[in-house]
Amino acid sequence: MTSSPRWTGILLAAGRGRRFDASGQQDKLLQTLADGKSVAQHSAKNLLAAMPHMVAVTRPDNAVLSDQLQAMGIVCLVCHDADAGMANSLKCALRATADSEGWLIALADMPFVKPSTLTQLCNTLQAGAEIVVPVFKGQRGNPVGFARKYLPQLLDLQGDVGARSLLKSDLVTQVMVDDPGIHQDIDTPDALVDYLAAMARAEA
Repeated sequence: MTSSPRWTGILLAAGRGRRFDASGQQDKLLQTLADGKSVAQHSAKNLLAAMPHMVAVTRPDNAVLSDQLQAMGIVCLVCHDADAGMANSLKCALRATADSEGWLIALADMPFVKPSTLTQLCNTLQAGAEIVVPVFKGQRGNPVGFARKYLPQLLDLQGDVGARSLLKSDLVTQVMVDDPGIHQDIDTPDALVDYLAAMARAEA
C-alpha cells in the first residue's frame, strides 16, 4: 500500500515587523485579537484547517511564538538567518519538507484569510495547477502555492522578495475567491486597531 502524496502548508512567521514597531519591542504576530488568541495563532489555525500537514518558520529569539504554535501541534522550524530576508525563511521550510508534492505559503500576519480560500487553493494545486494565487475583486493576494517542479527555483530565491518573481509566470492559475482577507495584513498598529473596531461593531 502506497501513501498518498503529501502537500505542505508553510506559515512564514520569522519577520520582525518593523513597520508595526520600529523599536522591535512589540511583535505584531503576538498581538491578541478579539478572542485573546494572537495574530499568528489565527493565521496558523486557518492554514491548519485546510492543510493538516504544515510547518511554521520562526526566529531563534521568539520562543513565545514558537511555544504558541507548537501547542497547536505545529512543527516549528527555527531560521537562524531570517533577518537576511523572507527568502531564507521560505528556503528553511522547503528544505525541511522537500519530499512534498507542493506547498501553500501563507504569511503569519494575515489572520483573516478564510479556511475555505486556503482549501480552494490547495485543491487547485492537487488538481494539477503549477502555481496558484487567489484573486478578489480583480486583485491578487496571499497565500500562494507551488507544485514540486518549482522547488529548484524557490531554493534559488534571495533576499526579501519572496516568490514574487515566479508569480510573473504565464503558468500562474488565478483562483477567484470571495475573501477580502487575502489583501489584509497586520502591518501597522492602525491596521490592528481598525480590525478590532470592526469586530466590536459586528458583535454589537
